[in-house]
Amino acid sequence: MTSKIFTGDMPELMENILNNLNDNISCLHSCALVSRFWSNMSIPILWSDPFSLSRTSSFITRYFSSLNEHDSFVLDKWGIVVDFPNTLFHYARFLKVLDLFELYCKVDEWFYRFNNLRDDINTVTYDLANLLFKLLIESSAALSKVEIYVSDEDVESVFDIKPEIFYSLGRNDYFFSQLQELKIFIKTVPCPQRIITLLKLLGDKAKKINRLNLLGFNEEDPQLFHTVAYVVKSQEQLRSLNLLCSAIIPALRCQHNSLREIILDKCDFSNTNFNELRNYKNLEVIRIYGGIDTDRVLNILDNNLHMINTLELNDYYSINVSNMLQNLQKSGLLLQRLGLYSVQNEISSLPSLLETLISYCPNITYLNLSIIKLSDQFLNLIGYLQKLQFLSLKWIEDESEDESEEEMKSSIMKFAIIFTLF
Repeated sequence: MTSKIFTGDMPELMENILNNLNDNISCLHSCALVSRFWSNMSIPILWSDPFSLSRTSSFITRYFSSLNEHDSFVLDKWGIVVDFPNTLFHYARFLKVLDLFELYCKVDEWFYRFNNLRDDINTVTYDLANLLFKLLIESSAALSKVEIYVSDEDVESVFDIKPEIFYSLGRNDYFFSQLQELKIFIKTVPCPQRIITLLKLLGDKAKKINRLNLLGFNEEDPQLFHTVAYVVKSQEQLRSLNLLCSAIIPALRCQHNSLREIILDKCDFSNTNFNELRNYKNLEVIRIYGGIDTDRVLNILDNNLHMINTLELNDYYSINVSNMLQNLQKSGLLLQRLGLYSVQNEISSLPSLLETLISYCPNITYLNLSIIKLSDQFLNLIGYLQKLQFLSLKWIEDESEDESEEEMKSSIMKFAIIFTLF
């Protein structure tokens, strides 16, 4: 099999191996030097996400080396000479992940190499960022993930996108056509018109988004709200949604059948918009991180819990499980991942929780509990969960019973013995 991998007779297996090395840049570089076949497989992966934080800005030179004579005029105007030999690949077409904030930052970092220039830095970076964006759009690349980050605290996060860029995007039906994930964080008030225009283009061109992360936006900005709602309604098969507000939920009515995962982050669940969640019959994953009136949203989702395989609750103060025991019973055999995480206080009604898990949830493979008291009942649960693959817990000493150090050691030893039986 090894010889077949080296000779290229098993390209699918080789692609899987290299994709697992996606975060190991140096290793991928080494793979590119093994053979022409390995190079053809590893180079596209190396250049799929060049704007990540772990990369230096030197790669931008390779991009600009492929500029045509007309676009090279921008570099000439600022006295920038890109001295790079002809390359074997058109690297821009391998782009899959684009973070516009990081694009601007990388261009700004790259420009500082030409410290002999005395022109206005912001103006030059603005020109270069637009030039690079245009090059990427026209490179025949098809993005799979886009991140839009706009904040008052970071002026450079909102670089001016020139009208010609929007013209290129409007004519290009391919650039956003394969987009699967979109992250939006917009805290500038009011939202810049260029960002509104970009979001509208995403709604027009990107119909296959399956993961939407609304990490923050001002729902009281009517133009921004309606534009984000348009993006949501434009999707054909939205499967995962992460949101911090309730106002956008009515726009999800067209996603009742497709949505499989919902992540609710610090929401006020007393808002009546959350009643709409009753209609999502195919939810499989529910993650709730903080918020007000968490019990209410669990009651709203109660009729859907027979399909749930993942349930995670994260609260800074405490988690009261007494109100969710029936929810866990309904999930029953399907529940595979359970996370209950409290930062300050222990999980209340823990004995009832453990008994419910033993009685109804034998197929759990992932368990994260914090904060709990270690007990024989908990050890019995671990022994009962024969399919358990991942366990994370934070326990506290039982002060009321004045637990001795020896008793603690004994519990830990029992714990270790149970794991040797898996």
